[in-house]
Amino acid sequence: MEHKVAVVTGATGGIGASISQALSQAGYRLVLTGRSERKLAELASRLTGESALVVGDLRESGMPARLLAAALARFGRCDVCLNNAGTIEAGRIEEIDIERVCDMARLNVEATFRVAYTFLKHFSRHDAGHLVNMSSVLGKKVRATAGAYAGTKFAIEALSEALRMELSHSNLRISNIQPGLVLSGLHDRWDVHPSEAMGIATPLVPEDIARMVLLVLAQPDHVRIPQLMILPKDHEI
Repeated sequence: MEHKVAVVTGATGGIGASISQALSQAGYRLVLTGRSERKLAELASRLTGESALVVGDLRESGMPARLLAAALARFGRCDVCLNNAGTIEAGRIEEIDIERVCDMARLNVEATFRVAYTFLKHFSRHDAGHLVNMSSVLGKKVRATAGAYAGTKFAIEALSEALRMELSHSNLRISNIQPGLVLSGLHDRWDVHPSEAMGIATPLVPEDIARMVLLVLAQPDHVRIPQLMILPKDHEI
């Protein structure tokens, strides 16, 4: 993996930060993006290898092209795209904020789609590259009050599988990661943490997902891992 270049979206916290640290330790050079310059700088200070930082909002249509350009300008190549940025909005009909739901859809679906197609077009020109989409177990099964979020992840499931089929005879690889409940900042605004509501005594931590991403990326060229579901012990689907 030494000297390979990976772009990581949503790098400033949780799963994204852990993946960035794991990739850096494995020898990757990184392009990291998020909306907070301070958090990106703090993350970069903890990394062992080179990194380029791109501050911005992925809901801006030009951001994916900026990320690819940053990788090529700084490192001259791009081998992996970790399509990780996302957020969650959930709640009962009477209380949910539809504007926040629509912002979620723009990030989780539109921005994710733009990143995927921008990097796959580049990978296709070189017949090499690995796109890793971050989905969720809720991309497989809907839960009450989380239907809108699940819908955004169902969209990622469909996109990932269609791209895998389209590119199956090429050297490009598509992987779709489906984490169960992970302890991160996504649930900080919730009155009742989902681990309590779902009876999960030991949720996953971001480092669990990072290890599995490294596993997926480390496979030889003839091995494909199109889907990988990662669950804590008590998580039922």
